[in-house]
Amino acid sequence: QVQLVESGGGSVQPGGSLRLSCSTSGFPFSSYAMSWYRQAPGKEREFVASMTTDGGLLNYSNSAKGRFTITADNAKNTVYLQMNNLEPEDTAVYYCSARRGLGTTHWGQGTQVTVSS
Repeated sequence: QVQLVESGGGSVQPGGSLRLSCSTSGFPFSSYAMSWYRQAPGKEREFVASMTTDGGLLNYSNSAKGRFTITADNAKNTVYLQMNNLEPEDTAVYYCSARRGLGTTHWGQGTQVTVSS
């Protein structure tokens, strides 16, 4: 059974940092592309960052470039999102996803990030 469990969310002041984790099980982690998405209240879910867990392709949204970093620990089957210089506009529920090729996308339950002074 595929499972993705996000953690690390919380409340932080503008300019602060958080590191999100997504612990996975039930699928061959190194064969999947891992991504982070977010959904703010009243808005559609949007792409944040993705990577292939062979350490290859990395991709970031324009809002994430230069502030967020996606990494993976294949030994732990875990993907991370380091978020620096957070802004109120980054407030959202953050989700990780796993997908192999054009197959089914698997989602976690999400973790709340709130940036506020």
